[in-house]
Amino acid sequence: MDDKSTIICRCEEISCEEVEEVISNGGRTFDDVKRITRCGMGPCQAKICTSLVAEIIHQQTGLSLSEIPLPRMRMPISPIKLETLATNSTSFSAVKSVLDEVELEEGKVR
Repeated sequence: MDDKSTIICRCEEISCEEVEEVISNGGRTFDDVKRITRCGMGPCQAKICTSLVAEIIHQQTGLSLSEIPLPRMRMPISPIKLETLATNSTSFSAVKSVLDEVELEEGKVR
């Protein structure tokens, strides 16, 4: 890319220059860039920036696009209540949805 200030990851506001710096320090995969810059960790979860980062890696290293692995996707195991974290409790129940936290009285939220 000609303009080093071009934003590659809109969610985390990571520029082309930042991605290139990681690559110049030995980064060769999207996950290398992600670990250093948080690129791909925003709300879109790398849906927009994956191909842009791969293209920069290709340009900087000469690796073919097929040699650059896709980013690892990690699914959350299960959310837990903040109360559990705040009290250092060793026993807790997982929150399945926001509705688990809602108390109903006569069919209406209290």
